[in-house]
Amino acid sequence: MFDGARRPLSPQEVLRLARPAVKGLGIATVYRTLSTLVDEGLLIPIALPGQPPRYEPAGKGHHHHFHCRGCDRIYEVDECPGDISRLAPRGFSVDGHDILLYGTCADCTRKQKVKS
Repeated sequence: MFDGARRPLSPQEVLRLARPAVKGLGIATVYRTLSTLVDEGLLIPIALPGQPPRYEPAGKGHHHHFHCRGCDRIYEVDECPGDISRLAPRGFSVDGHDILLYGTCADCTRKQKVKS
């Protein structure tokens, strides 16, 4: 399911996608399963400020994310600006970074243009 989505999924999206195959599936079971998959190292949570985490398969390597304000979906961004340690204050040592872009995805942009 996660590989087919090609983007991080919320628990509600997992529930919606899994229900056709697993009749009677509830959100509590989805949360328990997500927690187990994170504990087993198969999924990683993607933290979003002020929102519950989304989940994606572990082992994807370094990448970033784009949050669409229109549909609230998260998309993967493969590009990285590279070494950003020069942005840190003098004397600080950077050992990693996360970048979250915000805006409107292509689908939402198209829908906005149709309405105009």
